[in-house]
Amino acid sequence: MKLLKRQAGVALPVMLIVLMVMLVGSIYLLKSSNSTALTTSNLAYQSSMSKAADLGLLTAFEWLSATANANRLALNGDDASHGYVATFNTTQTPATAAFWTGSHTLTDAGGNQIEYVVHRMCALTGNYDAIGPPSNTCVQTAAASVLNQAVAIGDSLASDAPNFAGTPQVHYVITARIYGARGGNVVNQLVVMIGA
Repeated sequence: MKLLKRQAGVALPVMLIVLMVMLVGSIYLLKSSNSTALTTSNLAYQSSMSKAADLGLLTAFEWLSATANANRLALNGDDASHGYVATFNTTQTPATAAFWTGSHTLTDAGGNQIEYVVHRMCALTGNYDAIGPPSNTCVQTAAASVLNQAVAIGDSLASDAPNFAGTPQVHYVITARIYGARGGNVVNQLVVMIGA
C-alpha cells in the first residue's frame, strides 16, 4: 500500500499576509483621502471667511478716505457710528475685548456678521501735532521727498539730508474680524497712511 505524502504548502499563509497588508493599505488610503478632503474644505472655508472680513476693511477704508478728503478735523475725535477710535493703546491686541471698544458691525450678502474698528495710531485725541501739555504722539511717516528741487532758505545742501515734501502721513490701523458658523474665525488688518 502506498502512503500519500502530506503537502506542506506555504501559499496560504503568504496569501493571508498579503491580504492583510492590502486591507491595512486600503484603510490608510481611505483615511488619507478623507483627511485631505477635510483639509481642503477647511482651507476653502477659511479663505471665504477671509474674503468676507475684507469687506469690513474696504468699508472702513472708504469711510476713512472720504472723511479725510471732506473734513480731516473729524478724524481728531472718536466716531463710534463708523467704528473709528482716534487713539491706539499699544497694550491691547485683537484678542482682548477692550481692543474692539467703539467697533462697528455690518452684515454682508451671505449673512456674515463682520466687525471692524479703525484706530488712529496716536496716544491722545485731538491734533496729531498737539504740543502739550499734554503733547500728542502719533506714528507718522515723512511725506515723500522730491528729487532735484530748488533748495529753500534754511534747508541743508548735504546729499544725505532728509528732503521732506510736506506734512507727514499719520498711520491708521483697520482691523476686521468675523466668526464663522463652524467655529472658525478670521482677523484681518490693514495699515493706511493719510496726510495729516
